[in-house]
Parts: sequence; structure tokens; C-alpha cells
Amino acid sequence: MEVENLEPQELWSNFIKLNAVPRASKKEERVIAFMVGFGNNLGLETITDPIGNVVIKKPATPGMEDRKTVVLQSHLDMVHQKNSDTVFNFDEQGIEMFVDQDWVKAKGTTLGADNGIGVAAIMALLASTTIEHPALEAMFTIDEETGMTGAKELDPANFSGSILLNLDTEEDDELTIGCAGGIDTNTSYNYQQEAVTASATAFEITIKGLKGGHSGMDIHKGRANANKLMNRLFYTAVQTINLQLSTINGGSLRNAIPRESTAVVVVADAQKTWFEEFIKTFAAELKEEYQTIEPALAVVIRETALPAEVMINTDFKKIMNVIYSMPNGVFRMSPDIQDLVEASSNLARVIVKDGVFITQSLQRSSVESTKIDVSNAIRAAFENMGSEVKQAGDYPGWKPNPDSDILRLMVGLYQDAFGKEPKVDACHAGLECGILGGHLPGMDMISFGPTIRGAHSPDERVQISSVQKFWGYLLTILKEIPKNTK
Repeated sequence: MEVENLEPQELWSNFIKLNAVPRASKKEERVIAFMVGFGNNLGLETITDPIGNVVIKKPATPGMEDRKTVVLQSHLDMVHQKNSDTVFNFDEQGIEMFVDQDWVKAKGTTLGADNGIGVAAIMALLASTTIEHPALEAMFTIDEETGMTGAKELDPANFSGSILLNLDTEEDDELTIGCAGGIDTNTSYNYQQEAVTASATAFEITIKGLKGGHSGMDIHKGRANANKLMNRLFYTAVQTINLQLSTINGGSLRNAIPRESTAVVVVADAQKTWFEEFIKTFAAELKEEYQTIEPALAVVIRETALPAEVMINTDFKKIMNVIYSMPNGVFRMSPDIQDLVEASSNLARVIVKDGVFITQSLQRSSVESTKIDVSNAIRAAFENMGSEVKQAGDYPGWKPNPDSDILRLMVGLYQDAFGKEPKVDACHAGLECGILGGHLPGMDMISFGPTIRGAHSPDERVQISSVQKFWGYLLTILKEIPKNTK
């Protein structure tokens, strides 16, 4: 079956149209124009605020005019990531989708179900002439994935609604009422280089095949971080030989667990055989450790051209020590909410090239004080080695409100429809609700959505039956929105 034949067709057809438009974070010009055209073609009030968020308003259907106005919110941008062996130009090509049993997937790239399914659902509601609903204010934000710029710069004057439904949760049996805040820690260090001796061999080492995933939602799953593994390889090797470092290119996106890392190193010819055997042993050790979690893990080595220069050993030692010592993964579990990660850090990017060592990491926490604590731990480690440290992109978490009126309504409707209660919890991802709540005080907010797996990686997929469940549930919620008593 092709995607265009899936039910509900009104949702999937809009997802296909949306996925034909390149929409990387900070490159949303085309998708903004697409959404503005969509609203104008429907004859609906369509607004673009100064930062680029798109707002489309639709009046209530007959008989629903006395209900509370609902803000429907999703973000327009998506993570652009592909497998290393996939030939694809995100700036020019639309996502290539296919159906695999109960899942929609993409061919070697991210799918964009995060948050494209939410966007497509809102588009279907705006275009419908038969669905009953109260007055709707569709909020399409930009740059959620790399800084939440759209949410931060939102113009609140464009909204009058009192209920906000965020369609960016990735488990169809969950109602999310809180989320983590975050902060980016970016470091830079200028290292010294020296010439390579002639009697040496250069190797390119690649660690690949890791699952990666979302650095919030997947951080507790014990998945390997390619940047940390590569550093472990270096640290272990230098205990025996004089390994010299030329370059590192590890990870890709600030909010993704790094799946791959490639480095070029130099060893003396006399130590070449030892090093090749060491790589085999090291790879076997990692595969044994991660056989359950990372079955496709691979360490690949090949000879390459000898570089002109390498990093001096004193700087190499500083870099190995700081990467080894920095916290990565779960920093603290919540003492109040069962199984919730409170604070974490992810070393997303490591670059060594042309005399500069750069890292990018993202710290998250649902508690402001522990967010500061883990980000300070990263800062301290890098400042101790003399790195320049810049922390930016700070955004707040969303404090849960268990007494929410819309929560009570949605729990009851879920139980009526599916015969059991939904999971009501907070998540360790960075939803926009925390920021939006600051702009729209008093807004009753909740987040839900269909089941999505592998977000932020080429393994991303969305469950077809779950989309059908989500769509029916959304229509029921809109039909039962309470009357406006003001």
C-alpha cells in the first residue's frame, strides 16, 4: 500500500504535501510560504508574525460557537539527518516515504513525522467542511529543533484561545503535562600542531551502526554515544603506543545521540601491526558490551593519506581527559515522578580540524536547579583545560498541572474510547509548552500524539494504526470542548 492510500486520507495527503517541502530548522522559508499559501487558499485569516510563525484561524462550525477557543500547535521544522551511505539533498528533495506493514518510514533519512504528523492533522482540520469543532487558532512555530526560536519570539497578541493542544508527543497512550528545559554548551579550544614524521602510517577509524536517537526521549535507554566511544578508543590506545591525532568528525545534530564518528590518527610504522590488532580487540570488546542495545555497532579501520600535521601530545591528552570526564547520559532521575529522567547531558558533536577542537552538548532538566548543575559540570571541565565555553539557547521546562480542566476531560474521553486510562506524565524532551506558557499565561495546555519511533534518526517511523487512533481521539476532544463561561 502507498502512503496516499492510508486512512485517514485527509491527514496523510497533507503529510505527503508537507514532506515535499524542505524544512530544516533555520531554513524554513519555503515551508512558511507553503503554509501561508495553504491558509490563504482556504480563505482563512492567515498571519505570519515577525519571527516567521504562521497563525491560521478558523471559525467554529455551526452550533459550536459558544465553546472555548482551542489553539492547535505543532512545529514546522524537522531534523534533517541521513545514513552516511544515503545520497540525498535535503535542500532540494522531498522526503521519500514507504509503507512497511504498520509503519511509514523514509528511505535512509529522517521521516519528519516529528512534528509533521501534528502539522498535517491541523491542516486536515482547517481544510475540513464536515468535522465539528470550536473556533480554532492554528499555531505553526519555527525552529523548534535547534533553539525553539519560534516559541521564544511568539507574538501572543495573535491568540485568544484558552486551551492549547500541542500535537508533539510520541506515544499514543500518553498525555504529557510537563517537559524538560534545556541549555546548549558549546566549547572551543585552539590546539598546537606539529609535523608528522616520515616513518609513520595514517589510519581512518570510523565507529558506526549505532542507533542514536532523540537526546531527550532516548537518553535513558543506554545507547552508545559515538563520540564517547571514539575517545575511549584513543584513551586506551595511548596507554601503550604513541598515537597522534589529526582530525575528528563526530556526531551531527545538537539534539541527537551521535551515531557515527570518524577520526584520522597516525602511528609509527613499528607500531602499525599492534594498532591494527588493538582495533580488532577493542571492537570485539564494544560489541560484547553492547550486543543487546547496539547489535549493528562496527569499528572500521583503513589506511589513508598521511596528514602534514598532527595535534601535539599535551593537547591530545587534555582533550581525551575532558571528553572522558564530562557527564554524558542520565545525570539524575526524578525523585517525584516514577521513571522520569530529571537531568541529562548529551555530547552531540566533536570536531578536531585545522587547529581547533570544538564540542556541542545539550543539557536538559525538568528542574531548573539541576539543569544549572549539570551544565556547570560541563562548563567546569572545559574551562579547566582552557577552552572557551559559551552557553546559549536556554529555555524553561513546563511545570505539570495535575488539576488541569482539559486533562480531566481528555482522560475521561480516552477511557471511554479505549477502555483504559492513559498514562499521564512529564517527558524529558523539550516541548514548546514551557515557553508558550510564559507568553500565554493561564493557558490550559496538554500534549499528545501518535506513536513515533527513532525520532531525529534515519530510523524514524510512525505507526499507521496509531495515527488512526490519534485522529479519532482528536476529533472527539474537539467535539467535547466545554462551553466558554466568560
